[in-house]
Amino acid sequence: MSRRRTRPVSAAGRLGAVLVVGALLTGLTGCGESIEPATPGDRGVAAAELAKIEAYSDVSIERYQYPTTTGDRDDRQNWADVYLPPGEHEPDSVPLVVLVHGGGWESTLGADVFTALARRLAERGLAVYNLEYRRVGAGGGWPTTFKDVAAAMDYVPHVQAAVPMISLDDAVVVGHSAGGQLAMWSGTRHNLEDDEIGAKPEFRPVYAISLAGTLDLRRAVRNGNPRVPKVMGGTPDQVPGHYASVSPIENIDPDMPIIAMTGTDDTVVPPAMAETYVQAVHRAGGTGALVKFPGVGHSGIVDSSAPTFPQIIETISRAAYRAHRD
Repeated sequence: MSRRRTRPVSAAGRLGAVLVVGALLTGLTGCGESIEPATPGDRGVAAAELAKIEAYSDVSIERYQYPTTTGDRDDRQNWADVYLPPGEHEPDSVPLVVLVHGGGWESTLGADVFTALARRLAERGLAVYNLEYRRVGAGGGWPTTFKDVAAAMDYVPHVQAAVPMISLDDAVVVGHSAGGQLAMWSGTRHNLEDDEIGAKPEFRPVYAISLAGTLDLRRAVRNGNPRVPKVMGGTPDQVPGHYASVSPIENIDPDMPIIAMTGTDDTVVPPAMAETYVQAVHRAGGTGALVKFPGVGHSGIVDSSAPTFPQIIETISRAAYRAHRD
C-alpha cells in the first residue's frame, strides 16, 4: 500500500527481512513474520557497554525549545528534553534515540509518560531526545501537530551542535500509539513532495520502532477510532490527501528498517494493524520485524512497572547500538 519506492519481494525475501532485523538486534530471532521479544538476560549489548551501564548512577537532562513553522508557538509544549549519559564522550560517539509519546494526538497525555524510558535508555549509554508537541485540545490538530513534530525533529542537528557527543548518522525513533504513527512518518519525510507537511527534512532517523502504533490511519477510522478524524481534520473521504501524506502504511520506505511491537490483548490498536504493516513493508522489499507480547494491552506495553518494560528497553538499546556499529 506504499505509494513510494515500492518493489515486489519474494517469500524468501520476506523471510530474509525478518532475519536481517534479527541480526540487527543481536538475538531477536524468529521465523515467519514475527519474532520473540528480547529479554534482559540475553546479553545483547556488548560487554564493554554493559560495564558502562552498571557504572552509571545518574544522567543529565536539559530542555531545548525548538522553533516552530506555524507562525506561533507554545513554550509549554514546543520543547524536547535531552537525556545524556554521564561522563566524557568523543564527538559522534553516543547513539541517539528519539521518543515520540502517544495519547491519541490529544492533550491528555504528554512527553512525561516517557520519562522513565528516557532515563533508563540514557543509563545504557544512549542519548535520548524526548519531544513534546501541540495536540488536539491544546492548539494542535491538522496541520499543527505534524508541523510541530517535523520541526522538533529538524531541530536535532542544532542540539547536536551544542552536544557533539551525539551521533546523528544512525538515530532510532520510537513512538507509542499515536506517537508510533508520528515516529514512522518522521522517518519517511524525505520521500514527501515539496508541498507536503514535513518535506525536506534537515534530520531523519534511520530506524523506527512502533510500540502499539496507529500505522494505518484509514483502517483506524474504519475501526471506529474517533480521535483520528479530529487530528486529521476530517475523515479519509473528506481529506484524502491528509491521510495519503502522513499515514505510515501509505509512506513506507523499504530502505528504513522497522520493528512493530504490539500486545496480543490490545483493543485500542489491534495487533492486526502491526501485522498488516509489517507484511506491507515486506511486500515493498523492506526490512521489518513483528514482536508480539502475549496478554499485553495497549498501555501495558510502555508501563514502566510492567514485566514488558525491561524487554522494551533491551530491544531499543540493541537497535540503537547495532545501528551505530553498522
